[in-house]
Amino acid sequence: MLDTVDEALRALVGALTLEQKVRLLTGADLWSTVAEPAIGLRSMVLSDGPSGVRGPVWDERDPSLNLPSATALAATWDLDLARRYGAVSASEAKRKGVDVVLGPTINLQRSPLGGRHFEAYSEDPLLTGELAAAYVRAVQEHRVAATPKHYVANDFETERYTADVELDDRALHELYLAPFEAAVRAGAWLVMSAYNSVRGITMSENPLLTTPLRTSWDFDGVTVSDWMAVRSTEAAAKADQDLVMPGPVGPWGERLVAAVRSGAVPEAAIDVKVLRLLRLAQRVGALDLSDSALRDNGFDTAAVASHGGVAVRNVPAREPVPIPDGSQDADVSDYEGRELAREVAAAGTVLLRNSGELPWPSSGPGSIAVIGEAAIRPRTQGGGSATVVPAEVVSLVDGLRAALPDATVTVHPGVPVQTGIHALPRGSMTDPQTGEPGLRARFLDADGGELLSEQRYAAQLVYLGTVPAGAATLELSTVYRPGPDAPATVRLGVAGVGRIHMEIEGDTVIDTVLGGGGEMLGAALFAPDVAAVSVAVDRERPVSVVVRLRLENDAAAAGLVAITLGTEAAHTDPAGAVAEAAALAGTADTAVVVVGTGSQTESEGYDRTTLALPGAQDELVRAVARANPRTVVVVNSGGPVLLPWRDEVSAVLLTWFGGQESGHALADVLLGRTEPGGRLPTTWPATEADVPVLSTTPEDGVLRYREGIHIGYRAWLRAGVTPAYPFGHGLGYSTWELADLAVSAPEQDGTVEVTLTARNTGARAGKQVVQVYLSRPDSAIERPVRWLAGFAAVSASAGESVPVRIDLPPRVFAHWDGGWRTEPGAFAVHAGTSVVDLPLRGSAVVGAGG
Repeated sequence: MLDTVDEALRALVGALTLEQKVRLLTGADLWSTVAEPAIGLRSMVLSDGPSGVRGPVWDERDPSLNLPSATALAATWDLDLARRYGAVSASEAKRKGVDVVLGPTINLQRSPLGGRHFEAYSEDPLLTGELAAAYVRAVQEHRVAATPKHYVANDFETERYTADVELDDRALHELYLAPFEAAVRAGAWLVMSAYNSVRGITMSENPLLTTPLRTSWDFDGVTVSDWMAVRSTEAAAKADQDLVMPGPVGPWGERLVAAVRSGAVPEAAIDVKVLRLLRLAQRVGALDLSDSALRDNGFDTAAVASHGGVAVRNVPAREPVPIPDGSQDADVSDYEGRELAREVAAAGTVLLRNSGELPWPSSGPGSIAVIGEAAIRPRTQGGGSATVVPAEVVSLVDGLRAALPDATVTVHPGVPVQTGIHALPRGSMTDPQTGEPGLRARFLDADGGELLSEQRYAAQLVYLGTVPAGAATLELSTVYRPGPDAPATVRLGVAGVGRIHMEIEGDTVIDTVLGGGGEMLGAALFAPDVAAVSVAVDRERPVSVVVRLRLENDAAAAGLVAITLGTEAAHTDPAGAVAEAAALAGTADTAVVVVGTGSQTESEGYDRTTLALPGAQDELVRAVARANPRTVVVVNSGGPVLLPWRDEVSAVLLTWFGGQESGHALADVLLGRTEPGGRLPTTWPATEADVPVLSTTPEDGVLRYREGIHIGYRAWLRAGVTPAYPFGHGLGYSTWELADLAVSAPEQDGTVEVTLTARNTGARAGKQVVQVYLSRPDSAIERPVRWLAGFAAVSASAGESVPVRIDLPPRVFAHWDGGWRTEPGAFAVHAGTSVVDLPLRGSAVVGAGG
């Protein structure tokens, strides 16, 4: 008789042969695990997309909700929004048939040059950890697993597959491990091991997978590898690495069976991994542990059914996270999802500067000049594995015209930002076979025989494991009609990896081989090369276009194919474009210039080389500001960029990558319908030379974190350099006063209670983020000048005072010295609205022990 779920899982492990057990530990394909019908185990589906859930296919015919980027969510400093964001993500996962969401990304923003900066929350470990914990709890309340990643110190993209990170113990524990600990203690069911090494050992074999992950933090879930990160059989199998992805080919399989048979790897290690995998399956509903199901598989388990799927042991008792029975399944409508995306985008928008221009009156300006490529085609998400395909994207132009139907909104694209290819819009393409909007995609074998033919509605296509066997060529064909606003000559082109052949009206115009950036299989898909040709077009006469991509590289052989058919930015005279835009701005009541980064700037697969805005955008802003003193600049980037003109314009708004509803959200903010609620989760520099921690480039294969515990605002404070905008900064449409700071003595569990009053002294309702920092200038050990210890997002109506309570747990006073230690004595407590705006000060006296 089995009395607990854990006993039932162990019994199932014991019923499997060695070959069956090992087979479960490598993926069945790119996105799913292996099923084992003999024990009632179905396959589990894993999916990328921390800012939305893509599902197992990257396909516009099955679109996903495109939520704002992690930096946008972090800028809200709002744990309730993070929970709702997680709940919507769980709903999307359920809709897509996904069991495991591969997120959140909780590496730290060590350097603003990090290519994946947009996908991580913050430069601060506490803010990152609190947001991660809220997200993880919300996702898993709906029986969908979250996967905090990438464990650990994967804070860069340059040589990320092979680089070794050298760092001291304090930095490792106080900074880089801390967010993962928060997520695990919140009950995370998986953790993803990173590509890089730490102290000479690749993370899929690293002792950190055991200590502190499983020993100190009591993690009982699955460690899944980043895709193709496991490179050994015995070393990885003997480590606490559980699941190798993708599959079915990998370094384990038959080789691991042989290693166990030879005694090189103990079978007990395999059993533990399988037990963890079955535990995950039970939690997400992929393993039926009902009495009847187990009895059908040969088990006498009458007592198991009474447990109803509730785990006996999940996480430490201090933070119990029960396994739901499915009654709490997320059920969020498409409308509700889009509304949350709009709310988060507005709540994360940071008002960096405002000289009285904003908010506009509810009726809006009579005429608005909207300028910039990103005003028409905004970046709503960063590049790489986090990318999802939304059903539609609302641009600022769309948002303003919807909000102000009686206003005159004129548009100019400004200067080119995006390098590479803009995918052809659906409305400009016609499938030559059906005559309907879109294009025809065909996979052909080596003899030209058709293996698959399908109508597609997007010109940017990604196939992940869905390429037909035997395919040698991918062919795209469409009839292109440029539309009434197109120039007389366009640059038609292709982005991809491999031999490209393009025909226009039957004539060959491109025949070349394209490569791409990246160090490993599939990485080139994030930064493919481009081939384009100038084509004279008649707006009234469509042209036929055929593109063929030979599937000859390693990525294609593994079922990874990406291709984009589109237009390249015209090689216009930037000075002429700037002059045109400025002239347009001069005729309007107000001007809005949208600047930002391109897909070749911020993406997985490579780090940034500069913080400067691409192209002539700085010149564009200055010219427009000279032409119209009422110029608002909107910054559409996932991470920091340089804003050398910031004091020359009326207002600066930072919208990050705002998701598919970003245009509506920005219109809401401009018109004052919604407060710009964001505060910076990362420091924004005035010049690149000022940044104290900048390099992401390993030296001889090693990236040394020489700065120790001083990253982000800690490094800025230590260097004594003033940034353009400090950590925590953000303006609103109201004014605030903080008063009545009180700091309690430590409670029995060591928690220190900080209370104060926040008063909205403005004429309208508003939001403020109250931030509490600690300092210890007389400390006997090295410390940051100040460090974040707690925060709270508060709202109040005009003239209203609200009480604020922020609890400081014992850990925020502790430092790492072979274990967590607390230096006894007085810590200064600072309260305010950014790391440098801290008008209130108190003191907390703590004792020994940590």
